[in-house]
Amino acid sequence: MVWEPEVEELRKRVALSGRGGTPDRIARQHRLGRLTVRERIDGLLDDDSFHEVGALAGLGEYEDGELVDFSPASYVMGLGEIDGRTVAIGGEDFTIQGGSALFPMQRSKGGLGGFCEELAVEYQVPLILLIDGAGANVGATKKMGTTYLPNGGTNFVTSIEAMRNVPVLGAVLGAIAGGPSGRAMMVHWSVMTKGRSAMFAAGPPVVKRGIGHDVTNEELGGSQVHVHQSGCIDNEAEDEPDAFRQIRAMLSFLPDNVRELPPAAPAQPAPEGAAESLIDLVPRNTRRPYSMQRLIGSVVDGGEFFEIKPHWGTSVITAFARIDGLPIGIVANNPLKNGGALDRDGSDKQTHFLELCNYFHIPIVYLVDVPGFMIGGQAEREGTLRSGMRAVWVGLQATVPQLTIVIRKCYGMAGMATGNPRRLNYRLGWPSGEWGSIPIEGGVDAAYRREIADAPDPDAKREEIESDLRQLRNVFRTAETFGIEEIIDPRKTRSYLQAFVERAYKVLPYELEQKPLYGVRP
Repeated sequence: MVWEPEVEELRKRVALSGRGGTPDRIARQHRLGRLTVRERIDGLLDDDSFHEVGALAGLGEYEDGELVDFSPASYVMGLGEIDGRTVAIGGEDFTIQGGSALFPMQRSKGGLGGFCEELAVEYQVPLILLIDGAGANVGATKKMGTTYLPNGGTNFVTSIEAMRNVPVLGAVLGAIAGGPSGRAMMVHWSVMTKGRSAMFAAGPPVVKRGIGHDVTNEELGGSQVHVHQSGCIDNEAEDEPDAFRQIRAMLSFLPDNVRELPPAAPAQPAPEGAAESLIDLVPRNTRRPYSMQRLIGSVVDGGEFFEIKPHWGTSVITAFARIDGLPIGIVANNPLKNGGALDRDGSDKQTHFLELCNYFHIPIVYLVDVPGFMIGGQAEREGTLRSGMRAVWVGLQATVPQLTIVIRKCYGMAGMATGNPRRLNYRLGWPSGEWGSIPIEGGVDAAYRREIADAPDPDAKREEIESDLRQLRNVFRTAETFGIEEIIDPRKTRSYLQAFVERAYKVLPYELEQKPLYGVRP
């Protein structure tokens, strides 16, 4: 065995690499309710499926030419499997110098660009990022002996290339700043842990020194900030195992790459008796709300759906679900939030979700109850019109099959963001539907202002005009002119969805050959 000494050296170095940081740093990580990067990889991937690449990268200490100690690189990455599907996966080891690279490497393993992302692009497999890095460290400047211009590297070039080719999912699992925070934005979907993770352009010490604000990690960039308020992160997890569960769920709806169709799963029926309940779901009083989530759960496989950004832009519900085992993307107005009016955040949420569905070949279903764009001074100052029309623009650019089901209201320019006349634009309406350029109750005062004001009894005149117009709002009159393709029994909604999905997935293979690959904006 000529090379046995070298093989023994290999075993020794791999063992040293696998130990991570010092015991006290590992204990601190656990004390903060966080796992180490190797524990995270083991918790997310299928058992014994991880193949590490670059385990020998690090900094050796030598005496008389013999290795006496070894500090592994602060990034762990390689290939593994999630539910039998190959993925590229990588993450910072925070127990080693806070996940920062403080010694020179001939080639980047990952974090910003690097071999991990190249693996995903080369093999056309999803990229999973477990992000827990402290960002830039001024100590590196001393080691380099100089500063550098930040626009000269190719780090994010590789990140963009990954996003153009494969699903990229990111989990923020620690307090991250600088470059890792930027990397967390360059993904198709993201999740962060509640109370255990935070994200910021610069951390509290820099903020205090720079602008005098004394804040904690949580106050500056915890999940309450970035999941509930800024919308920078899509979903919130209770802990890291919950984050892993959500990653697996999200990945289950997405193809391995943009040149493949989404994966099918075993078909499941809708919950027993759910269809029958739909006939009573929508109140006759149009001012009374109802649960759109209940509607979704009544028509999709197993009553299960995976909501994207459930805590932000809540005037719109965006979710993945399955019909007969095949993935669909659902865009639904939420009558429990502003009566379903489309506001700025809801518009931005809808825009990104439509891009995501379109890019990864997932048919879109609109469940419509929108009285229009959000109105008022705040809505105007926020630029609701711009965001809303951007949602219209992206919807009209989409090439995947789309189906529109009008549950109740569909009015004005926001109503234009619920279908695509450039394609078949197949629209179904429930008997509870109503539509037009503007709701009657809000438009009468504007259109008939003088007539109402001159009447002996203005309130009675207003009611008379509204009553006449409500007769014209009858959905069957629209159907008579083929202004809507079908009026359906709400209880048959799932059967229409089944027919749509079956036909859509017969069309989608042709879409693969024709769709330009531009990517999805962060």
